[in-house]
Amino acid sequence: MLGGTGSGHLTTPLLEVAGLVKHYRTGGLLARTGAVVKAVDGVSFTVAPGETLGLVGESGSGKTTVGRTVLRLELPTDGVVRFEGTDLASLAPGELRALRRRMQIVFQDPFASLNPRRTVGASVAEGIEIHRLAPKREIPQRVANLLEEVGLDGSYASKYPHEFSGGQRQRIGIARALAVEPRFIVCDEPVSALDVSVQAQVLNLLLDLRDHRGLAYLFIAHDLALVRQIAHRVAVMYLGTIVEIGTARTVIDSPRHPYTQALVSAVPEPDPAKATARIVLVGDPPSPAAPPPGCPFVTRCFHPMKDERCVAERPRLRPLDGRDVACHYAEVNAVGGR
Repeated sequence: MLGGTGSGHLTTPLLEVAGLVKHYRTGGLLARTGAVVKAVDGVSFTVAPGETLGLVGESGSGKTTVGRTVLRLELPTDGVVRFEGTDLASLAPGELRALRRRMQIVFQDPFASLNPRRTVGASVAEGIEIHRLAPKREIPQRVANLLEEVGLDGSYASKYPHEFSGGQRQRIGIARALAVEPRFIVCDEPVSALDVSVQAQVLNLLLDLRDHRGLAYLFIAHDLALVRQIAHRVAVMYLGTIVEIGTARTVIDSPRHPYTQALVSAVPEPDPAKATARIVLVGDPPSPAAPPPGCPFVTRCFHPMKDERCVAERPRLRPLDGRDVACHYAEVNAVGGR
């Protein structure tokens, strides 16, 4: 079985997502006639054990919705999510709860993700207690070990979240995710709310934990420079769909989809000799409540061969030069990357 679209290697996937769809109806929970917002519209990918898949795209592209739906924090409208070969939709509530200890999430906002009324130790210990992973008398030491593993003093367990900086809080959030011994973690823009100097420290921590514990990540971000440092493969999302997916080096160094090329051109290049011209996209993305019938990128596309086929026919992901790309004319769309 292929280890993932555009991966080029054979392995058994830890996570398999096929045709994932998540639609919302506007007008409130009980509305029956509101517009349908197509937040995620037919996304497929796999993540192998120990692999990091970077999921990138601008705000509103559906990245976070994919991460939350994969974990069933949101119920999918359609599609299949399999973890360790098990279809999550087939599980009873008790079975899903047991499985969740192997699938965790690190949230974007370290200030909002921790309960201000609970000590750090209580927050980290909660998963251990729920899943009964250790006798009660051993939990304090286990919490201290987890805090030390993420670079904090074990004595911090008695403190409250307001006593910590943003970077320290995110480390606490990572410790909480690790407490239940997961195999897979959704990292939902885990460093975007942190200072630049702290971002590198947290990113290095995630890399060390991945290598030491054999973790797999779905790393959601909008910063391609960060994604290139941590991801084995990259999937680029636009308007609820994946438009390009392949190894990080292939996608970032030689992007073939016009949207990927625009994202790559926006990455700062410290060496003026290597800098390329910035591609500025004109206009705003279409509303996910009324996406174009053809290519989702057609309203902002700058491809010289854009034509009526792009307007009428949605391109499907297809193999090209070591990646999969959803563009009718990707063969003649080679623009230098990084």
